[in-house]
Amino acid sequence: MQRKQGRGPSGLQSRLKPVELDPLAEYGLPSKGEKRLLVHKIQESYYALIASRYLAFCTAAGDRDNLQKQFAGLSLSNNLSSSSSASQQLSVDQLPSLPSLTATAQTALAGASASSAEEKQRDTLPQLLFALRKLREGLVSADRRDHFAAQVFLFSVRLGVLTGAYETYLPAGLHLLRCGGGGGNTDSPTPAASLTSVEHHEVVSYLVLDAACRRSDLSAAPLRGDDKHVDAALAALVSDDWVAWRRVRRQVDGYRARLMGFAEARMVGHTLKAFARAYLTVPLAVLEEQTGCEWEELRGTYGVGWEREGEKVVIRRVQGR
Repeated sequence: MQRKQGRGPSGLQSRLKPVELDPLAEYGLPSKGEKRLLVHKIQESYYALIASRYLAFCTAAGDRDNLQKQFAGLSLSNNLSSSSSASQQLSVDQLPSLPSLTATAQTALAGASASSAEEKQRDTLPQLLFALRKLREGLVSADRRDHFAAQVFLFSVRLGVLTGAYETYLPAGLHLLRCGGGGGNTDSPTPAASLTSVEHHEVVSYLVLDAACRRSDLSAAPLRGDDKHVDAALAALVSDDWVAWRRVRRQVDGYRARLMGFAEARMVGHTLKAFARAYLTVPLAVLEEQTGCEWEELRGTYGVGWEREGEKVVIRRVQGR
């Protein structure tokens, strides 16, 4: 009986498990030769996938505090490099099933499953930022300047601000402002012309706060008068008024507060120096309120070497003669 040619390799190939590829990682960077993201329909479906993944991320985060921790905990130094390999990581569901598990093993497996879910949740934001970069490159390469392109760049600005990713919100915001004549003008097919006046002022305020708080370049952030909270924040920075700074940061929304956070360490340091020059002792509650930091954070992050006596902080002691 003759053997059928090619049966071995084909049978082996049919038993191989297909590779599960993350849809966000399906496309590459248009600057590296990817051409599919230049098609308008693909751009729109890809953006719908990004929006769906972002909504799922917000839902999985649960309450507002946990969501803010997810945004604040994003570190771009290593997350962007790990986003390309995140889809290749092995999940607990893909592990072979064991014939019997003890109670200890079941507990360990449950903990590993929760750890895998948390790791997947942490990888979502870098994946979204990288996907938005690919989509923006496709829009620029295709020279698309309609309302859809403007909304993609605006979403990139907002997500970049929340995560503190200036690599995302700065170029996206500059593109929105440079590629058009201003907000509210619907006669021009440019991204900035597709923005409303409120959205245009929003982007401008973000870039002004970025220049003042992150880059410490007050000359690039003039007092424009478009946003009273932004003007108050700039005035507080110029005059080193930490009381006004703390008041303004409590009044602004989450986006502007996130950008003001870049200058928080500078203002806390100035506050501590002012207390050191003016007081011998200070109530702990007052110190924590004025700096916006708890005592342990002041000790660990800012290196405060003052002594604590109950609910009082001793800044310096008077030396007897």
